Amino acid sequence: MKSETKICQNCENKFTIEPEDFDFYEKIKVPAPTFCPECRQQRRYAWRNERVMYRRDCDLCKKSTVTVYSPNKPYTVYCPPCWWSDKWDTQEYGREYDFNRPFFEQFKELQLKVPRIALLTKNSVNSEYTNHANNNRNCYLSVSVMDSENIMYSTNVWEASRDCVDCYHTEGHNELLYECIDAWNSYKCQYGYHLQNCNDCYYCFDCRGCSNCFLSYNLRNKQYHILNQPYSKEAYQKKIKQYQLGSYKVRERLYDQWLNIIQHKAVHRAALIERSTNCSGNIIYNSKNTHHAFDMADAEDSKYIIVGPDVKNSMDLYHIGFGCELLYEGQAQIHNYNTLFSVLCYHNADIQYCDNCHNSEKLFGCVGVKKGSYMILNKTYSKEEYKELKKRIIEHMRRTGEYGEFFPVKISLWGYNETQGQVYMPLKKAEVLARGWKWEDKMPGAFGKETIQPKDIPDNIKDVDDSILKHVLKCTATGQNYNIIPSELQFYQQNTIPLPRLHPEERYRRRLKLRPGRKLYKRKCAKTGKEILTAYAPERSEIVYSEEAYKETVL
Repeated sequence: MKSETKICQNCENKFTIEPEDFDFYEKIKVPAPTFCPECRQQRRYAWRNERVMYRRDCDLCKKSTVTVYSPNKPYTVYCPPCWWSDKWDTQEYGREYDFNRPFFEQFKELQLKVPRIALLTKNSVNSEYTNHANNNRNCYLSVSVMDSENIMYSTNVWEASRDCVDCYHTEGHNELLYECIDAWNSYKCQYGYHLQNCNDCYYCFDCRGCSNCFLSYNLRNKQYHILNQPYSKEAYQKKIKQYQLGSYKVRERLYDQWLNIIQHKAVHRAALIERSTNCSGNIIYNSKNTHHAFDMADAEDSKYIIVGPDVKNSMDLYHIGFGCELLYEGQAQIHNYNTLFSVLCYHNADIQYCDNCHNSEKLFGCVGVKKGSYMILNKTYSKEEYKELKKRIIEHMRRTGEYGEFFPVKISLWGYNETQGQVYMPLKKAEVLARGWKWEDKMPGAFGKETIQPKDIPDNIKDVDDSILKHVLKCTATGQNYNIIPSELQFYQQNTIPLPRLHPEERYRRRLKLRPGRKLYKRKCAKTGKEILTAYAPERSEIVYSEEAYKETVL
């Protein structure tokens, strides 16, 4: 079969479907997509609110709970303990399929009835403000955190990290990290970006096997370096003491120096792809035959995936992994097999068009099912009845043009501005409403409630005492109010870090801006002039080298 050019039915731009893509669609028995890859990704983004949190009462136990569903949303919401309990039965909401109506219309009605889990979290202790999180202890305002302890204001923290604050994407055993991005197996580092096996490194970029390095970049197995210059241990320690790291004003100057290093001095690889074969995208490890993929590890024969550790034979996904195979068009999935067009589903096999279903198999169009099988619209059938009815529904959906399409944005559970769509592909309210999508006007956040002005906060952390815990602070960038919690203050004091002057969400967005986007561009290698494929957009200021030039220069 040859490649085929199509017109996206959403943005009307051309896109190409390759022969191997058609092979995959044939394998899972779905029609080819009608949206281009970028519009498909936006559609998945619009079905993921991972960070905008509210308080409302659990509709079962009546206790106040933290949730991603605002009080004005028309859903029944249970706190995690109630949702995972046996106090309710999802089959009570089962219904017959109506062949005179569109599938998505019936599915949306089911979503409005079945109780929703306030936050997708399991087996965690003292971690109320976490989402997409499992097996954690003492974690706060963090998303996609697994098997970790004492994590605050961080995203994508996996594999037993502990005592980390304001980090984005850490893997392996990390400890005592602050404001680190893409870090692996590192200890006691602050303001690090692309660190591997590093200790006591501050304001560093692209360093591996380094210790006691400061404002340095593109180093391998070095120690006691400042601005890439070697020092004796004694001279290094003396120089670092002179920086007075507890001072906010000093830290601001150091941050600006760090930005200058990242954006104008350090060499960036066109694509960080290691121990991999036939792959394209960025930040890919131990993978093969994986393309247009970002933040991946141990992937095989996959395409158009963002954040996917341990995934095989899959396409068009967002935030999935840890043992997934044969997945298509979905987000927020762990340890799933043969799962199509589904969201928020863990530990399932052979399911399609499902939402928030777990430990189940043979489901179609189900919501909130736990340990179910042979169910359609939450109603259980015999094996033979299930197979026949599923076949008829798919035929019906093909006639209505629904089968093969992911859930439409217009029936998303959230306003677009609550989702990751607004983070990565932002739109104005008028644009959102013109598309027939929803917009949330009552977003959380307080303004004008501050009890202390930024200029009145002590410059040095050594001059801050517990009285700061009683104050409401004001973000210097957005004016949004925030506060400091006891464990956070303790972390700052123990690690000589001045109080942040930015709201946690502003700090999150600032970290994201340092990373390249999730799209591939053609630009020239800054050293050789050779054309390269990279996630660094041509207008970005970083110095980007081809893989060959990078190795010659850095390694």
